[in-house]
Amino acid sequence: MLVSYRLIGKNLKIEIHITLKNGVLDPQGKAIERALGSLGFEGINDVRHGKFIELNLSETNKETAKAQAEDMCRKLLANTVIEDYRIDIR
Repeated sequence: MLVSYRLIGKNLKIEIHITLKNGVLDPQGKAIERALGSLGFEGINDVRHGKFIELNLSETNKETAKAQAEDMCRKLLANTVIEDYRIDIR
């Protein structure tokens, strides 16, 4: 299996996607869903709103960068009681 990631200089690009956990009410998602319906878009169900955070880490080791990003999510970026997160290294 080939694992690829993009180095930016000596940095790794980290993308963090944060969404509310299933079962947690998402009023912004509901507002978006209603607004899209009122604009004539049909068949839109269960819109979930989230956050996207992009970081460039001065790190060249993919595993170390992922561990740092996990630590950032647990300590600051995500409320792990009500939010899930996914980390992508590009």
